[in-house]
Amino acid sequence: MISEKDGKDNYYKICGQEFWQLVSGSENFYIDIIEPIGHKAKQKNEEFLEAYAVVVNRFTLEFAQRFCIDGKIDWEKLLEFNSGKVKKHK
Repeated sequence: MISEKDGKDNYYKICGQEFWQLVSGSENFYIDIIEPIGHKAKQKNEEFLEAYAVVVNRFTLEFAQRFCIDGKIDWEKLLEFNSGKVKKHK
């Protein structure tokens, strides 16, 4: 806990339990909020990981379809796509 008054700017710096008690009125609020925050973070993390897996799978499938033959990378085709001249449409 840090609670100090700055003489120049005339403000209080309050952290930890003292801060949460000030904003909530509850002496134990700093403990009470930990479990819901942890639960929400876990839920969001699981949602992110699921969405991330979908994107990785989609990109992997697209890469395999465009640049692989029988599961092997067609390096010439990939190099042409990545570094070749852009072909102009007529």
